Amino acid sequence: MLNFFSKKQKVTDIAWLGIDMHSHILPGIDDGSPDLATSIRFVKALQELGYDQLIATSHIFKELYPNTYETINAAKDLLQVEMDKQNISLKLSAAAEYMVDPDFNLNESMCTLNNKHLLIEMSYLTETPNFSKTIFDIEINGYQPILAHPERYTFYFKDRSRLKRFKEKGCLLQLNLLSVLGYYGKDVKQLADVLIKEKMYDLAGTDLHHDKHLRTLTDSVQSGKLYDLIGNYNFKNQEIFGAVMA
Repeated sequence: MLNFFSKKQKVTDIAWLGIDMHSHILPGIDDGSPDLATSIRFVKALQELGYDQLIATSHIFKELYPNTYETINAAKDLLQVEMDKQNISLKLSAAAEYMVDPDFNLNESMCTLNNKHLLIEMSYLTETPNFSKTIFDIEINGYQPILAHPERYTFYFKDRSRLKRFKEKGCLLQLNLLSVLGYYGKDVKQLADVLIKEKMYDLAGTDLHHDKHLRTLTDSVQSGKLYDLIGNYNFKNQEIFGAVMA
């Protein structure tokens, strides 16, 4: 006799997202992977979880990580050569996560996602002055801004109105997957949950930096917890970046 009350089968991979569009897996150029061996280990682990494409987004932050188009793509090429040697078929491309501060400037050598989208961040403690103007400037230069992990900015915990205005201006919002797991704290999770409920997010990324991130992500995926929390949300990773090639 069929048991109509049996539990539905858990989803224990992340193929439903498929593309990670925010990570720090390139070797030795920011606070992410320190070397090529670690980068390969991260790539293999993400592929095992169900990703089929990775867009590595190294920091460009003059004060700490003064990367350029050239340094980022050199690190990407180094990783790609080793992936080819090890017959890792997962697609890899590279972009950047730009810190919007007084040193931020738009130029002809921007490290974009999909030749169009620009991933940006700011200090977690204070909103960058004239941030709305920066969004406008990015757009009139032909790019679409993506604000990384808005749930982590403390100044939005009690006032989400500016995030709504950024959305209205055409800025996409990207969730850090670990935020919904409470990894960054209760307040971050609470804001992430609200933004999910209000359908504010467009994209999701691992923001993978190190092994603790990877362990938390792996446990949540393989247990089915991450899918239960957000697996039915309409993230646009595949829609926007499905054609990105290395």
